[in-house]
Amino acid sequence: MKNPVMPASGTFGAGREYSEFIDLNCLGALVVKTVTLRPRDGNAPPRLYEVSSGMLNSIGLQNEGIDHFIEHDLPYLRQFDVPIIINIAGNTLEEYAQLCREIKGVEGISGIELNISCPNIKAGGIAFGASSRLAEQVTAAARYNTDLPLIVKLTPNVYNVSKIAQAVVYGGANAVSLINTLVGMSIDTNTFKPHLGNITGGLSGPAIKPVAVRMVWEVAQTVKVPIIGIGGINSTLDAIEFLLAGATAVAIGTANFVNPRVMIEIIDGIESFLRQRNMSDIRQIIGKVKV
Repeated sequence: MKNPVMPASGTFGAGREYSEFIDLNCLGALVVKTVTLRPRDGNAPPRLYEVSSGMLNSIGLQNEGIDHFIEHDLPYLRQFDVPIIINIAGNTLEEYAQLCREIKGVEGISGIELNISCPNIKAGGIAFGASSRLAEQVTAAARYNTDLPLIVKLTPNVYNVSKIAQAVVYGGANAVSLINTLVGMSIDTNTFKPHLGNITGGLSGPAIKPVAVRMVWEVAQTVKVPIIGIGGINSTLDAIEFLLAGATAVAIGTANFVNPRVMIEIIDGIESFLRQRNMSDIRQIIGKVKV
């Protein structure tokens, strides 16, 4: 990676939408929207709602499926000199394994990010990421079926995120990213109905940053693999917080909707931050919070 900044999955599509605003070659990596084995229509609308200091979404992983991604999106992405990380999701271990097999040997994919916030339909609907056992199993299934670097994206909707992080590393994860969205809900006081068609959704944006920073710090004390910090990053100093907490890279999500050039501004800002302190290597600040 040229630098430690990338988009968070689900906020950047497959890059086309933002290529008019920024040079994608400047990014540290490009993480695409979640891809599933077969096309998904997503949840019923409304699917987005702005709340104080953030946004609720219940998109429901709408996408065209892995075949469409490989045939239509990947050829476009190959023209850029940037690592492409594909985020994948499934409802069974077999789906994750099959997705990894479909990707194996495909030119242009540099790594896989596992979205383990999906419900395991064979385990009563519990999210893979909510159980250490399931998280380890799905990571191991993916690891068995791919030689690519494997990142596991952790859900914050658990009691002990460090325990989940340990489980996925044991299962074969090369890195972890955290956090995914927090489960939230908003109600229209005029109609008495939820603002989202799915009733609940994922909360992202500035509101979740303190939770995300805390979880990154906790996980950094527990595992020795690289950590991608995600959650409410809107500025250079937000990104620096995550690096100080122990993240080795950051992913920018909701802020992309507000400012399409935010990642470039943060990349430049981190360089300026280091220069002002006569530092030449970002590793000089990673994990350096004084506690």
